[in-house]
Amino acid sequence: MEQRRIVIGVGGGIAAYKVCEVVSALAKRGVAVRVILTETAQQFVTPLTFATLARHPAYGDRDFWQPTHGRPLHIELGEWAELMLIAPLTANTLAKLAYGLADNLLTNTVLASTCPIVLAPAMNTEMWEQATVQRNWQLVQALPRFHGVGPGAGILACDRVGAGRMAEPEALIACLESLLVTQGKRDLAGKRVLISAGGTREFLDPVRFIGNPSTGKMGLALAQAARDRGATVTLVHGPMESTQLATLYGVQAIPVVTADTMEQTLLQYFPQADWTIMAAAVADVKPAHYSEAKLPKSALPDALELSPVPDIVANLAQRKQPHQRLIGFAAQTGDIVPPALEKLRRKQLDAIAANPIDQPNSGFGSDTNQAVFIDRHQRQQAIAQPCTKLQLAHHLLDFIQAI
Repeated sequence: MEQRRIVIGVGGGIAAYKVCEVVSALAKRGVAVRVILTETAQQFVTPLTFATLARHPAYGDRDFWQPTHGRPLHIELGEWAELMLIAPLTANTLAKLAYGLADNLLTNTVLASTCPIVLAPAMNTEMWEQATVQRNWQLVQALPRFHGVGPGAGILACDRVGAGRMAEPEALIACLESLLVTQGKRDLAGKRVLISAGGTREFLDPVRFIGNPSTGKMGLALAQAARDRGATVTLVHGPMESTQLATLYGVQAIPVVTADTMEQTLLQYFPQADWTIMAAAVADVKPAHYSEAKLPKSALPDALELSPVPDIVANLAQRKQPHQRLIGFAAQTGDIVPPALEKLRRKQLDAIAANPIDQPNSGFGSDTNQAVFIDRHQRQQAIAQPCTKLQLAHHLLDFIQAI
């Protein structure tokens, strides 16, 4: 398999230290990384650090016109890159990008390349909120090759609390992985995609509940993939770790806990959705009786009386309009296709993704997955080898488009 190629441009800001983690993670995954540092970036992190992490010399302006290069360095790097990341993106570099200026190795490489570019701004809140900076940000965002990530809000290095915090490494890595798949295409622009993720909890008392081991990773991957392809994404998710949500910039994320609250929220957003993808592991049953106070161990019943939980997918199917697409998931063991086909027909779905949760590196909690996709026309596509859940999400989105 051909090695993927990413050029990372590091700007002069304290957030440059976060880029070390990005470079290290990509190199460990087998991605070829070339790093360009601006002169001010080298005041925060040395070229030696990035060279060590990338397993390749890092470049700066001093390397620009060295006679050791057979071809101009910015041309070589621009043609080599299939994807670029600029992080932290300073107000100065942003202004140069907005107006096509090229006065250093990084900005010359940008102009000498045609690949998608991920931009991760980082600066003081007052700087970020300046009208001129916002104008420049809007200018570059309007260009199809630029993909903005963040900034977020929080405590900044200047002790200010507000917007301007660079996106976390996990979010940048997820965006880069997604764009390596899509090559920057925004084929879902204009689409509204509603996604459910994670498990629900059905409580017996304030402490005890019926649940399942779903972590929501598949739903998160679908939200990331749809967002990176230009869709407007709403994610309704069950309880999950806050670190998982760090990658969800640009996504409307709505937390819920029980199946009832998930159903109410989905019904609220469903009429506006073009595609609805039900990746959540919703409970099938709940305790028939709920105690407002914690039950002492001696009062726990020998047999727990259960009540059915409303079938959210079937309810949505009854409300679906001709232009809408409704996609379900089926976590199965053994022969996964027959029960998935039965669920597809019974719930009137447009497509279903059947997951073999009894296979290694697949199913709940895993970072990888495999599936068989089936649509209402009986078309099937098997993703038989485990791949990342983000890759599987892109495969599913491609499959849905072909319905």
